[in-house]
Amino acid sequence: MNPVGRIVLIAAYAVLGLAAVGRSSYQISTKFAEAPLPYLISGVSAVLYVVIAVALWRGWRRVALWGTSLELAGVLIVGTLGYIESDWWADETVWTGFGSAYGWVPLLLPLAALWVLLRGRQAQVQSADAAETSTS
Repeated sequence: MNPVGRIVLIAAYAVLGLAAVGRSSYQISTKFAEAPLPYLISGVSAVLYVVIAVALWRGWRRVALWGTSLELAGVLIVGTLGYIESDWWADETVWTGFGSAYGWVPLLLPLAALWVLLRGRQAQVQSADAAETSTS
């Protein structure tokens, strides 16, 4: 994986994780009864962002791939349901409106992360194939 891309992703996930942890902690501790589903989803997204940031930092590519895939699915599902079943959402989550309250970062970040992770994986496979061919 490109070191600059990795650092940018780690920083982005760490910042988003801290923001989501702060928001969800406040919501769950003070207003949980008002909107339990959105606040739990915000809490899950916060944990997921932190896990992805740590996975990227530690080089756990598989965990980062699974995490970003799960994140993208969550953003797409919650974003879509927010428009289809708006009465389910007494308040916003990090993923409501496809992350519009966070400048669309929750939608764009997993796409960028998956692109960087999969591109890095492809380059790794190609270099392994080249090394195998040269030793034959």
